[in-house]
Amino acid sequence: MKVNQIYVNLPIKDVQKTRAFWTQLGFSINEQFSNDKAVSVVMKEDQIYTMFLKEEFFQTFTNRPFAQGDTTQVLLAISVNSREEVDQIVKTAIENGGSKYSESMDHGWMYQSAFADIDGHQWEVMYADPSQFTGNM
Repeated sequence: MKVNQIYVNLPIKDVQKTRAFWTQLGFSINEQFSNDKAVSVVMKEDQIYTMFLKEEFFQTFTNRPFAQGDTTQVLLAISVNSREEVDQIVKTAIENGGSKYSESMDHGWMYQSAFADIDGHQWEVMYADPSQFTGNM
């Protein structure tokens, strides 16, 4: 089996603030799937999208309670093209209302840093050079 696309769905409090936060990080919006209840952030064109759904709208998709911003149900990891890009994304996230929840880690072959977005969702941003992997994480 092969997946064609992935849509990560996350609850949010404010659609406009979320839209502004993610566009400040340099991501584009898929307007076709965005409205006053949701914003669709393009992580990788035609492949990866994050659907940020207003909490009330998010709840219509599940009969279970969802994690609030002060709990962790999932860690989201995104890979970028350089260590500098990792640092820039995290810096921009923090400057726009996000927060840093862990220190950057340099494993030699992989560099990562992290931020929580304005709704508390935790994002790991990483750059890896698999050719440098020695078998130790």
